[in-house]
Amino acid sequence: MYRNEPLETYLKDAASGKPTPGGGSVAALVGALATTMSSMSANFTIGKEKFKQYEPQLRKILEECEKSRETLLSLMEEDIKVYSGVSSAYALPKSTEAEKKLRSETIQKATIIAMEIPLKATMCCLYVLELTRELVDIANPNLISDVGVAGFLADAAFQCAKLNVAVNLACIKNQSLIEKVQSEISHAEKKAKSFFHEIKEAVQAKIQG
Repeated sequence: MYRNEPLETYLKDAASGKPTPGGGSVAALVGALATTMSSMSANFTIGKEKFKQYEPQLRKILEECEKSRETLLSLMEEDIKVYSGVSSAYALPKSTEAEKKLRSETIQKATIIAMEIPLKATMCCLYVLELTRELVDIANPNLISDVGVAGFLADAAFQCAKLNVAVNLACIKNQSLIEKVQSEISHAEKKAKSFFHEIKEAVQAKIQG
């Protein structure tokens, strides 16, 4: 889909009156962009004699950033697909009690599926923040602003994906599922805040010398 199309196509469609790409897809794309800056910072550090002691760690971070980018790009497109399922569910007939029941059940199933995509993106962005936090201490300082960009983008993507989880949860009736997901998000947010704060502080300190 979009990943093989010009960037301009995605941006135009996202800005148009079309229902997709929407916020969940864009959140995943921003997360993927975050990984590019962490990957670049690692690539500019690997192979430099001065950072030789960190080479195994850097290569591992790079590998995980590449995997995370692939995951987030897939979620960017999955979010578009699952939205069509929700739209189709809401379009079902509701003239009889049987139709209303079927429609309600279908909407619930489709919404749960739609919620799971940004939830995965949220957790993936948390992992990107963790990788970037690890990178900030060992990357070539000439790339420190790029590490910072990775951190800011990953945090923004985390928050945006979390928002899309919340908007879907608001339409779900399964209370035990709601509580489970909210607990997961709450724990993730604490970690994300810590990682982002540490990244920001370290970046600012290195820039100021």
